[in-house]
Amino acid sequence: MRSTFNNFDPTRVPSPCFVVDTAAVEENLKILNRVQRESGAKVLAALKAFSCWKLGGLVGKYLSGTCASGLHEAMLGREHFGGEVHTYSAAYRESDLREILAISDHVVFNSFDQWKRFRSIALDAQKERPQLRFGLRINPEHSEGEVPIYDPCAPCSRMGIPVSQFQPDELEGISGLHFHTLCEQDLPPLTRTLAAVEEKFGAWLGQMEWINFGGGHHISRPDYQVDDLIALIKDFAGRYDVQVYLEPGEAVAIHTGALVAEVLDLPWNGMNQAILDTSATCHMPDVLEMPYRAEILGADQPNVHPHTYRLGGMTCLAGDIIGDYSFPNPLSVGQRLIFDDMAHYTMVKATTFNGIRLPSIALWNSLTDKLEVIREFGYQDFKERLA
Repeated sequence: MRSTFNNFDPTRVPSPCFVVDTAAVEENLKILNRVQRESGAKVLAALKAFSCWKLGGLVGKYLSGTCASGLHEAMLGREHFGGEVHTYSAAYRESDLREILAISDHVVFNSFDQWKRFRSIALDAQKERPQLRFGLRINPEHSEGEVPIYDPCAPCSRMGIPVSQFQPDELEGISGLHFHTLCEQDLPPLTRTLAAVEEKFGAWLGQMEWINFGGGHHISRPDYQVDDLIALIKDFAGRYDVQVYLEPGEAVAIHTGALVAEVLDLPWNGMNQAILDTSATCHMPDVLEMPYRAEILGADQPNVHPHTYRLGGMTCLAGDIIGDYSFPNPLSVGQRLIFDDMAHYTMVKATTFNGIRLPSIALWNSLTDKLEVIREFGYQDFKERLA
């Protein structure tokens, strides 16, 4: 666990609250920037993982732009982050696509049917904006993910074009290919993926201007093989004479954030329980979807410390369980807890199910100790999502 939040006083912010360490974000960005400089690749921040637009200027200082999953993310990237905007969606509606074509630099299509349906619209937009480029997402049918829900190459996946459906005679106007197979992984899975891509789609790689390696690269993780990644990119780009793009999301924000929560009640039913003012289903849904165990500063696995509790959210969902944790001392009502590594895939996925308040958002610099609460949410935010 990153140690910076060990020195953070959780009573300085409202609860619940996402706290992002801007100094830690900048350290991650420096690593990603090194990959750009030394490999020649362009690195884009995946907004689907971390869309904290207050840090758009900081991200833009180090990276080449953003990648979006649809119109609203593309608008956010264009408005706040600078650099290139790349947009991919599993399918486009025409009205959204027309707006996307006006603000994106690369637009990637998920199927030949979508490309053929919208090709004339796309090429007309390119006449107005000659820098606009179009690509296709390919599916190498090579799974590296361990969790099926996050595996874009699972059997019968809707993501990308398998080689059996590839139509070389429809490539006019296409300048690049995009693939994505990884999830929180290091270099060996990427190396195996590239071998599958070259085996199945190698005949067309040399016809392209650019190849996008997608996301899921944990480049800023301490044990990631950064030197080997740089060498791999340089080798691939040299052999095919293409511009390589990477789209990390978690790597921008990994180990940069925390979620502060407060103990509301301490009931007992078969074991000690603690009800918090946060929620797995509302504020950290990957705890249930992936699933994974959220780490808490000062806590451990059950029964390691003398006092074990089952932590749950305040919603009516019976399964809104964060997990079982042990603590050196008994918990008390009003006590603050700090969940670690809560910047990515949390704020972007938070909901107001049950009318639960969205966590506030704060920026904290662990080097200077400067703290700013940049957003608080209330009833109007809940109401205005409904009608």
